[in-house]
Amino acid sequence: MTQLEHWIGGGAVAASNGAYFDDLNPVDDSVYSRVPAGTADDVNRAVETAYQAYLKHRDLPAPVREAWIAKAAEIMERDTAKFADVLVDEIGSPIAKAGFETRFAVSFLRAAIGVPRRIRGETIPSDTLGRFSMSLRQPVGVVAGITPFNVPLIKGIKQSAMALATGNAFVLLPSESAPMIADLLAKLWKEAGVPDGLFNVVYGNGAEIGDVLTGHPKVASITFTGSSRVGKHIAEIAARNLKKYTLELGGKSPLVICADADLDKAVNAALFSIFMYQGQVCMGASRIYVERSIFDKFAEAFAAATGRAKSGELREPTTMLGPIISERQRDRVRRHIDDARAKGAEVLAGGEWDGNCCSATVLRGVTSEMTVFEEETFGPVTSLYPFDTLEEALELANNTEYGLSASIFTRDLDKALAFAQRAEAGMVHINAPTLHDEPHVPFGGTKASGFGREGTEADLEIMTEWKWVTMQSATAGAGGH
Repeated sequence: MTQLEHWIGGGAVAASNGAYFDDLNPVDDSVYSRVPAGTADDVNRAVETAYQAYLKHRDLPAPVREAWIAKAAEIMERDTAKFADVLVDEIGSPIAKAGFETRFAVSFLRAAIGVPRRIRGETIPSDTLGRFSMSLRQPVGVVAGITPFNVPLIKGIKQSAMALATGNAFVLLPSESAPMIADLLAKLWKEAGVPDGLFNVVYGNGAEIGDVLTGHPKVASITFTGSSRVGKHIAEIAARNLKKYTLELGGKSPLVICADADLDKAVNAALFSIFMYQGQVCMGASRIYVERSIFDKFAEAFAAATGRAKSGELREPTTMLGPIISERQRDRVRRHIDDARAKGAEVLAGGEWDGNCCSATVLRGVTSEMTVFEEETFGPVTSLYPFDTLEEALELANNTEYGLSASIFTRDLDKALAFAQRAEAGMVHINAPTLHDEPHVPFGGTKASGFGREGTEADLEIMTEWKWVTMQSATAGAGGH
């Protein structure tokens, strides 16, 4: 068992109140690490340290910052096995999912190497004779990042790499269920040459110290991944204090399968879309709409295919389903399944538990009276619904407060493009799963699924701010307005 400490100013710092909490391995709820229970004093120290480091290093040239990120990519590639081991043991990632996270982290770092040289403004024609007019992008100062348990490496790398690449300092508050990844990130950036104080980590209960971080007067920008409920609360704090922010929140993502779809590919995509990492993915296809003429055929094939979504030893490459992260989340998954079953839904597959693992569960006959109809389960549970026309499929797909990802399977290009244009989601995939991400794309959702976008291009909006600069020629008139 490892005991962690906060990471402030380039090194380990003990909890100010001496309190610690247990980080549990979700396979058997054994203690994996001991973690400091951060206080407002810890947060304030981290932010003040970050701000002073920002003032000291904000004018470093682009080659220095790109060198940090290039070195971090090398370290990340060297240490993928170490990071993957923590993802397996700390958050119950099957090794295939852990491998995806480590590969994505390396890919994102490589994509971010060029960011310091892309922080560009422009020259602007002036209305005033002899006046030179231009715009600049400058760093905002201190960026606060809050990361989730399910993809802590992806989100930690995304948030911190972009903050550092754009000239900012960063303070991370990781999920209480994924602190070890944050500790590895701190050591990665230290080895990569990032000056002390530009990357900091404070651990603790987000409900207790999250507002201290997001509301701190020296935090200029917030990037958050988590629940819609918490995201709305953060948006209120940011609005009151006029801070920039990006929110990547929950989802109830629809996957639409038309009668002309390649059935085998649709089944495989549906399996991946909802059962990868036991459904604990915001883009999970928890609603699958199938054209009525093939509904029974798809339902039978999909229910049978759930046998390929196996639970088992997490380091076995064929394992898809691991443990649900916590007892609170297990209760939520059980409640959704039990409520649906009690109110008349048919369980075509799954609905059973083996220790902390829930089997791949497929429901049919789900109605609006059932909790699972509207709420995000965040587990390996999906519901099948029939539809008759594309118009009906769109209406059903859009009938949710969420709008993160959506997918359609069809050979009809007109149908595919009509769906892509009219689906109320931030990301739409054609003949592909609802789960996908790349470093340079504008990643994010609409409605209750988020605000703003992530990515090496999109993050410039919250990591930098515009400044307009003019210079009047001494030999020209100084008139104008």
